[in-house]
Amino acid sequence: MLQTRSMESIFDDLSIVGHKPPVSNEELTDAEVQTQLAALRQELGERVVVLGHHYQQDDVIALADYTGDSLELARKAVELTKPEFIVFCGVHFMAETADMLTMGKKTVILPDLRAGCSMADMANRRDIDRAWSFLTQHSSGKITPITYINCAASLKSFVGENGGAICTSSNAEKIITWGLQQGEKLLFFPDQHLGRNTCFKLGIPLEQMVVYDPRRENGGLTAEQVRDAKVILWYGYCSVHQGFNVEQVAHWRKTDPTRTVIVHPECSFDVVQASDLAGSTSYIINTIKAAAAGARFAVGTEINLVNRLARQFPDKDIQSLSPYQCLCTTMYRVRPRWMLESFRAIQRGTPTNVIRVDEETRKWGLLALDRMLAIV
Repeated sequence: MLQTRSMESIFDDLSIVGHKPPVSNEELTDAEVQTQLAALRQELGERVVVLGHHYQQDDVIALADYTGDSLELARKAVELTKPEFIVFCGVHFMAETADMLTMGKKTVILPDLRAGCSMADMANRRDIDRAWSFLTQHSSGKITPITYINCAASLKSFVGENGGAICTSSNAEKIITWGLQQGEKLLFFPDQHLGRNTCFKLGIPLEQMVVYDPRRENGGLTAEQVRDAKVILWYGYCSVHQGFNVEQVAHWRKTDPTRTVIVHPECSFDVVQASDLAGSTSYIINTIKAAAAGARFAVGTEINLVNRLARQFPDKDIQSLSPYQCLCTTMYRVRPRWMLESFRAIQRGTPTNVIRVDEETRKWGLLALDRMLAIV
């Protein structure tokens, strides 16, 4: 029987904190884990596919059949017809999206249920519903909700129910442009920085953007502020990209003035404005790939990806923008030992850590995804 749990119950359950990997160091060495994984993968063959997000560590990426960003991997899950099981080496909202898109026809497994996303966790359905009630009460015109794909399925469902759409960092400009054509205002969540950077790029002044902070009464906003705003940004951010600052950009400007500073739009407004280029993970990868030999980059995104790009393109000088390790700690929870237990459970016929989105949430969430795909 499949063992499934809703993501809300998982993260409300304090007993999950500090839990031990099912394959301990005492049972197997790292080398033995790899050996058993290889044997099980050969035995299970095409029944199982492993998807690995760009931010994973190298030993996980080495085990992935396909790598990419969250939406690329979810689409790959749909395209592949032979696998029964998808071992998704990412975080919970990515596994949810894969389950939504595969319509429950494949079993999506998250090797470690603690692999969440700090940004996604900054917005939940209860707080969004409360904010929506306050914002619509004090807005004479229509508000269109747009959610970044980095959020729980329940928030994707909210957007679908309320006439909005989902966006990625690659298509945010197109989706936000569409959203602003649907009504007078935009509610963008959960990442304030992607929303602010994109809206400013589209010509909306900062003065027409306000931040709704769910930790404060009425989000810390007055009725007048809501009425005057064009864009309401949710108080959320990526803990990785929050680690980059303008002082780091200034350092590279001083020490190597001709080096290109390229950052992800989840970075703060000041960092994006100070940089040469800003764009999605795919944009960063493709820009570096297309650059001439000898090109030098300071890259503001997750350190595993930066280091991997440096190894992939040894003819270019690729450094992290930050001197510190800006890494996705929740992504790091997916380890080969957890993957081995996932394969063992599949072999036993009792898959664990299965991610399932209920039908009502799936229906509205898919509507929001379909709107996005129709726009782009």
